[in-house]
Amino acid sequence: MSPFGNGLARLCAVAAASSATDMAAQVRSALHQALTIELRLDWLTSDAQRARFLGWLQRTTRARRKLLPRVTFLATCRRKGAGGLFPGDIEAQLFWLIKAREAGCQWCDIEIETLRELPDQSAREYPVPPHVMLSLHDFERTPLLHRAVRTPAHGEVDVVKIAAAAHTIADSIRLLDFARRSNTGRSKTRNCIASPMGEIGLPARILSLREGSALTYAPIANATAPGQVSFHEMKHLYRAHKLDRHTQVYGVIGNPVGHSLSPLLHNSAFVARKQNAVYLPFLVEDLRDFLKAIPEFGIRGFSVTIPHKQNILKHLNRCDALAADIGAVNTVTVARDGSLSGSNTDYVGVLRSLEKKLTLAKSRVLIFGAGGSARAAAFALARAGASVAICARRPAAAKELARAVGGESIPRRALRTETFDAILNSTPIGMHPAAAISPLAASELNCRIVMDLIYRPEQTRLLQLARSKGIATVSGVEMFLAQGIAQYELWMSRRAPESIMRRAILQALRSESQHKQRQPQRARAKKSRSPR
Repeated sequence: MSPFGNGLARLCAVAAASSATDMAAQVRSALHQALTIELRLDWLTSDAQRARFLGWLQRTTRARRKLLPRVTFLATCRRKGAGGLFPGDIEAQLFWLIKAREAGCQWCDIEIETLRELPDQSAREYPVPPHVMLSLHDFERTPLLHRAVRTPAHGEVDVVKIAAAAHTIADSIRLLDFARRSNTGRSKTRNCIASPMGEIGLPARILSLREGSALTYAPIANATAPGQVSFHEMKHLYRAHKLDRHTQVYGVIGNPVGHSLSPLLHNSAFVARKQNAVYLPFLVEDLRDFLKAIPEFGIRGFSVTIPHKQNILKHLNRCDALAADIGAVNTVTVARDGSLSGSNTDYVGVLRSLEKKLTLAKSRVLIFGAGGSARAAAFALARAGASVAICARRPAAAKELARAVGGESIPRRALRTETFDAILNSTPIGMHPAAAISPLAASELNCRIVMDLIYRPEQTRLLQLARSKGIATVSGVEMFLAQGIAQYELWMSRRAPESIMRRAILQALRSESQHKQRQPQRARAKKSRSPR
């Protein structure tokens, strides 16, 4: 059992802000969501701000003593030399940890650099919070763990935390294995926290609790380490505190992958169907690195996006005929024996999206791009009876794809004079966060319909240009939903909760759009209030 408790108590909400006012606001928010809260005192910009915040915390804990019996406060005042923001020396650091105890903190985090300089290498001689966490941070690499935990007097602490940069998925698995061994008693360190840092380490961080890590961290507002997701996402989207060894793991592999809404799409479906399953984002730079990790994570299936849709083919044991013809796979199913089967549901997404707007038979459709998504679109349209034209940055790739579907290759310079029934963008140009860019100019949009396979943002710059010319548009959201619903049904062998999946994605996209629209207004309001 974790020394912090079980379930939600093992999700640690991190409060980190530069001012006492903002820090207090984050703590108030955390009190409605979390049972364990870390207070990053080193983020506060001055001793005056630290004193002000701890005074507020002391008044709050005294006033709410009966309401907060289960909330655990963990104080951290990490010095700059150990990767924190606190500019003071060890004596100043200990002073603020002592003040944190007076304010109601039951735990403190002391980094190994500090502990090694204390008399007898122990914090027990000081009136800091009674429970001590020893933390080791390596922002450059994942260290050799059997050496890293041989720290002075680690028996004098209650928990050992190792936070390390994960440059490969294999690095993050080593940290998970450390937590697993500690939990089963195969290590001298019984209570441990394993925290892979960086976007590559995110899936392991989400799964760390089920492997025995005492805590996993997520910020209430400001990220305090690379690759973090918010506490709200950790709790509600990934449900990290509810995952166990029976949880079925799915995911999306790509580079980049942080923009993907596939985790929201599939996790919303899992919650609706009350399935013990989770869908995770895997930043994959090397396919072999990910494939070796499939047994370790217990992965049952995964989506494939840029740039791996074609390269994954050589690693499959089986591939359905359509995906083989297309030459690109966006869906992989992992059998119980570990074998991999490939499919392509992008094909379904393109057809379902365009059929609502256009009679495909005998229509002339231009596809801009020649990658994995373009191949699925080209085969789907050709088999539906459309005349397919391909235009791409790489003329050789465009010609090869055009030959494969019995279509034509068109040079970019011809787009100003050629006309089409529909133009479909299959490139990532215009994808979040570079949403102000369009892959095509307004003068190149000579058609009745423009479809963009990008779904984030929902209304891309390309679609905005098309609408300004009176051209009908099809958002990539329609294809994204159709292919994702097909993936779910392929993996689960049951109907997908389509309305719930659609609602989750549309709400997220529209909320994001509204937030962006409010940002310039806030900036103008702030400027108008500033002194001239």
